[in-house]
Amino acid sequence: MPRSVNVVAARARRKRMMKHAKGYFGRKKNVWTVAKNQIEKGWLYAYRDRKQRKREFRRLWIQRINAGTRQYGLSYSAFMGALNKEGIELNRKVLADLAMNHPEAFKAVVDSVK
Repeated sequence: MPRSVNVVAARARRKRMMKHAKGYFGRKKNVWTVAKNQIEKGWLYAYRDRKQRKREFRRLWIQRINAGTRQYGLSYSAFMGALNKEGIELNRKVLADLAMNHPEAFKAVVDSVK
């Protein structure tokens, strides 16, 4: 009896995967084995960098807060320590936005912890 292979399902699986390779350059977009490897690598990078993006934003916020507090003679760590001691619950994202876009409001926060 001849061997039976489910070509319909296999082709559908490859086609579904190749849709993810759209926009890749060279053989990465149309050669199955190369494209599959590149897609899987891309998914790994996407997974890793979703976590990394959060770290990078936190670092950026800390730098902006530090730059804002240095104008008033405080360091970042001293400012955050005083903020927690006063019981003011503003997260770093909000503080960084205040430091960048609303300096008068940020000055009020700094003055309240001094």
